[in-house]
Amino acid sequence: MKKRTLSLALAGAMVVTALAGCGGGKTETTAATEGTEGTTTAAAEMPAETTTTASGDKTTIKWSVWDINKTPYYQPLIDAFEEVHPEVEVEMVDLGSTDYQTVLATELTGNGSDFDVVSIKDVPGYTTLVNKGVLEPLDSYIEASGVDLAQYKGITDQVKVDDQLFELPFINSFWVLYYNKDIFDKAGIPYPTNDMTFEEYDKLARSLTVDTPGQEVYGAHYHTWRSAVQLFGVLDGKNSILDGKYEFLKPYYEMILAEQEDGVCQDYATLKTSGLHYSGAFAQGNVAMMNQGTWFISTLIEKIKTGEYTDCTNWGIAKYPHAEGVEPGSTLSQITSLAIPTNAPHKELAWEFVQFVSGAKGAEIIAATGAIPAIMTESVVELVSSTEGFPSDDETSAEALNTSNLYLEMPVHKKSSEIEVVLNEAHDGIMTGSISIDEGIAEMDEQISAILSE
Repeated sequence: MKKRTLSLALAGAMVVTALAGCGGGKTETTAATEGTEGTTTAAAEMPAETTTTASGDKTTIKWSVWDINKTPYYQPLIDAFEEVHPEVEVEMVDLGSTDYQTVLATELTGNGSDFDVVSIKDVPGYTTLVNKGVLEPLDSYIEASGVDLAQYKGITDQVKVDDQLFELPFINSFWVLYYNKDIFDKAGIPYPTNDMTFEEYDKLARSLTVDTPGQEVYGAHYHTWRSAVQLFGVLDGKNSILDGKYEFLKPYYEMILAEQEDGVCQDYATLKTSGLHYSGAFAQGNVAMMNQGTWFISTLIEKIKTGEYTDCTNWGIAKYPHAEGVEPGSTLSQITSLAIPTNAPHKELAWEFVQFVSGAKGAEIIAATGAIPAIMTESVVELVSSTEGFPSDDETSAEALNTSNLYLEMPVHKKSSEIEVVLNEAHDGIMTGSISIDEGIAEMDEQISAILSE
């Protein structure tokens, strides 16, 4: 990594810029790239923490990550940030992927941690760090910088703890509907639209199903994760997977079990036994539609490019189906976020980096690598949809990247891990037929209500 020096004047200018309103969206991008005026006064007022240097007059901020060699957007983000702030160095520290959150918690609760910025991998890990008191509340930074949280489509509201925000998302993997255009073309049926109710979706899946031996076509496919079924029920914004009452899940279990019974989708128990991955199911070329996360886009593009996938090369995506009265583009989300430790040596510079990576400019850089950022502006959507291998012959696929409401698969809660176990067990029982839908809902109601009341 190239080494650069940092003048006190420029560092001070960045602090003043952060406090003067380099907020989200276009405003943030402009401030991040142009905020270098007023250096003399700023240097005199600069907090002492930003004068701490790694060696000589260089300032290094340390960023905890995982899988450096497998993640294409890390280095481009750093290069762009260092170009805007030419005398700052960002040093990545790879804590590994398998036990990342555990290792990070150990590091931050120890005496030797000097991380300025940390990546947050999942909601349970985030909750643990907040409960340990090792993350800096970001609300004052956000307010001073004028960051518009609306650009995160409601996600930031769902990760508040005691009405405080301790992280900002920069990667957002959300669920869409993948479809095989060849199957639709052969059946002479129009492709899915970006505004389908669940009733329309179910009817479409049934119309595409073919049960001729040796030529079977499944109108839909659901992976064995509980989220592939249960989280249909939270898209109205009224229900939550943490409610403690789960009657709202019944219509979706009824729909999918009926599809399973009628051969519209593959049998859950068979999928569990065989261990068939969702990617393998879609790659076989006999699945018309499949609900899955945007993380599958890059896999599809790569596998088709290398010739590994030959039976699903003509594909597209559409927005998730929705219940009556629910806004199209409402979907489920998994995020990766950035946070600042309470003991960070350079908090102001750390905030500059968090704001840059999580903002509109960082989103464009991430999108250029084929990943899906937390902010989806028109330019970001264009970058993703113009990626080589992305469906470029229809407007539906590009528009599917524009979301309206995002709901976390597992919202923030101190008992989220325990709740997850109950939800998974009930889902498995219902889908295998070992318990009825009503019995499964009763189990969830009883056990999760008990957990919530502890």
